[in-house]
Parts: sequence; C-alpha cells; structure tokens
Amino acid sequence: METIKLKTHVGDDGLLKLELPTGVTNREVEVLVVMQTLEDEELDALGWPVGYFEETYGSMAHEPMQRGDQGEFEARDELA
Repeated sequence: METIKLKTHVGDDGLLKLELPTGVTNREVEVLVVMQTLEDEELDALGWPVGYFEETYGSMAHEPMQRGDQGEFEARDELA
C-alpha cells in the first residue's frame, strides 16, 4: 500500500480532478480518498502564518539538539 498526500484546488465547477502517477499498469486498485478543506491562513508581511514563531519557539527546549560524533574525515586526492 502506498500513501500519497497532496494539496490541490477545486474549481468553480465543484469537481476535484486528480491525476496521480501510480507506477501500476493493467491492474485493479482500491483507492481511498479523504478530503479535508483547509482554512485560509492569515499570513504576515513576510509570508509566514500569523503566530507561527510564537507557537513553535522553544518547542525542543526539553530535548536540545546535539551533534553526534562526525567520525574520521576521509583523505582525498588534491585537485590539480
């Protein structure tokens, strides 16, 4: 089973038209469509959703990111 998620637009005719590459030919498939309307997001002057940074700032404070061991750098030939 493969899950494909996409955003698309329903035109003035009210019809949702989907064209999906499946990689499958000459076979029967079962398709499940779940449709959810999206709310129009209010954007700030730079195009970010209003309140985005206030909602996400500090979200990883309880588990800070750490850079793990990078290992040994491989020796490479010098470029001429």
